[in-house]
Amino acid sequence: MATLVLTVIGDDRSGLVNAVAEVVARHGGNWEQSQMAELAGKFAGIVLVTVPDASADDLVFALNPLTGMLDITAQVADAEIAAREPQRFVLDLVGADRPGIVRQITEVLAAHGVNIDRLRTEARDAPMSGGRLFEAHAQLEMSATTDLGALRVALERLADELMVDIELDARWQGAD
Repeated sequence: MATLVLTVIGDDRSGLVNAVAEVVARHGGNWEQSQMAELAGKFAGIVLVTVPDASADDLVFALNPLTGMLDITAQVADAEIAAREPQRFVLDLVGADRPGIVRQITEVLAAHGVNIDRLRTEARDAPMSGGRLFEAHAQLEMSATTDLGALRVALERLADELMVDIELDARWQGAD
């Protein structure tokens, strides 16, 4: 079986997911996992699909007519990596909004070999303070070799520097 990662983006409208699902099913593929969202009138998603090796190229070719409705990119994934079970953690951050927070957090995570599986951020008016509040929720994957203690220390230092609350927890949530 071939493992494909499809990225899709286009103007949001009904029937987009179905159009991709029909092509996948027509080629004997299995829709394994996906994450999709609408932002500012655009629909974006990423889909993990398995398909018989003999059908992989045909599936990718069959997605081309969807251009105009959706721009789709297909990449072959490493099946061994896709099957691995990493250590999973959740990071929650809350604090006053300011430029650079995402860059600084992701810099620390990357330095410790942490992969961001999911990231949701939001900036909104803070109740009673008159400022802006920034919140981030990230689901993280790390290898068994990641030094969790060193990661926690680095995140605590960054939280002090940014004057935000950061919580790193071993709880894992499927889809939010």
